[in-house]
Amino acid sequence: MGKAVLDFRDVQFDYGGSGFSLRVRRFELPRGARWALTGPSGSGKTTLLHLAGGVLAATRGEVTVAGRSLRGLGDRRRAAIRLRHVGMVFQSFELLPHLRAIDNILLPFRLCSSLPLTVEAREFARQLASALGIEPLLRRYPHQLSHGERQRVSIARALVTQPQVVLADEPTGSLDPSTKREVLTLLLRECERMGATLLMATHDHGLLGQFDGAVSIDEFREAAADGARQSAEGAVT
Repeated sequence: MGKAVLDFRDVQFDYGGSGFSLRVRRFELPRGARWALTGPSGSGKTTLLHLAGGVLAATRGEVTVAGRSLRGLGDRRRAAIRLRHVGMVFQSFELLPHLRAIDNILLPFRLCSSLPLTVEAREFARQLASALGIEPLLRRYPHQLSHGERQRVSIARALVTQPQVVLADEPTGSLDPSTKREVLTLLLRECERMGATLLMATHDHGLLGQFDGAVSIDEFREAAADGARQSAEGAVT
């Protein structure tokens, strides 16, 4: 463990007009940490992960990932940082339908010029696919894969660049109990091998013993609600 590789400072995010708000006064994870983000579906876990990965921009405050501040950056610059330093497992997979599984896994190399698509990178992609049990499926398109198989392709894509930070949004949610344990074990093992920090959203409390710690999204929603109440009370007085 060392210096924070994922750091939120006085971050606030609001979906305009919806009443939804997150406020993270301070949340940091050091290199190599493995933490779970808990809370029911629809509670804001995905929003927090998207802020951490630069998919969304904070309304105010600063998010720093892999030593790079995302504050004030446009979509393209945030995306460049994400592709180079962050691996993301999206809840909806975000696979491109016109690409075969192997090309979806290798997509970060095609989108980021600073990531060379070497023979070693291709071999590592196949090793990940083998470990995830999808190597025989690499020539198939997403519509030819089951829900769980698409999830595994998404996990392989998140790991293939050997990122400093892995953000996983319910990566075991679509898997049966035995496969769930296998996939989580692989995800944890690969993050440990790479020295990557892992923040994984889950509503499955049975998995929490596998992590260094856990934080509930309710802590950040409650902080936002408290701030709104204080502002309202100040306006009245």
